[in-house]
Amino acid sequence: MKPLLRAVLIIDALILLAFGLLFLLTPWKSLYDALQLAQTDPVLVGQGFGIALVGLAWLALHASIDGAMTATAAKVVGHVNWLTGVLMLVWLVGLHTPSLPALGQLVAVVTGAVLLVIGLGGVRLASTVRRRDRLAGTASAERAERVAARDTANEARKTERERNAARPGGVYPAGGSHAVEPMLGTTRPESAVTPVSPATGHPVEPDLTAAAPGASAARSVECIA
Repeated sequence: MKPLLRAVLIIDALILLAFGLLFLLTPWKSLYDALQLAQTDPVLVGQGFGIALVGLAWLALHASIDGAMTATAAKVVGHVNWLTGVLMLVWLVGLHTPSLPALGQLVAVVTGAVLLVIGLGGVRLASTVRRRDRLAGTASAERAERVAARDTANEARKTERERNAARPGGVYPAGGSHAVEPMLGTTRPESAVTPVSPATGHPVEPDLTAAAPGASAARSVECIA
């Protein structure tokens, strides 16, 4: 849509430049007589209007190049064109003021109709392009927010991994971000020394060893008795 709008702006610039030069040539009476057009009186008003139209043509041409100005300038120029076309049709065709010959009347009708169509078309295209640019800007902002949120989450996970890696004595899985604390109190106790019986040479079970003092005491009591 924007390339089409730029083409419309170039056409608007050419039309505005042509009208601006025509009004700048207001003092050239023979030219107006040859074109069967009413000459602007006073001449100062015609030339001032011509300068304004030339400036508007330059703005339209510049907006067709600068993408940031395209939609706004096209909307302004479009409104100027269709309002000028309506004004020409009302005064020159409806009210017949000023009075023009047949050729001048035909030129006025065609010019007014062209300005009306081009102006309304430019306004419609400008509104469409602006709406699409707004939607594209909203989508870009949402995408940027999602990217920023993802980057923040990645940075938080990276910071957590670095903090966990700085803890001494931790055991960490290869793919995880949480540290596994070392298990305390799980060291294997030293192997107990198993007593060996001097008579048989076989190891004595702990319960038998524990009961041995009691048995010795019983035998001592029997001997005393």
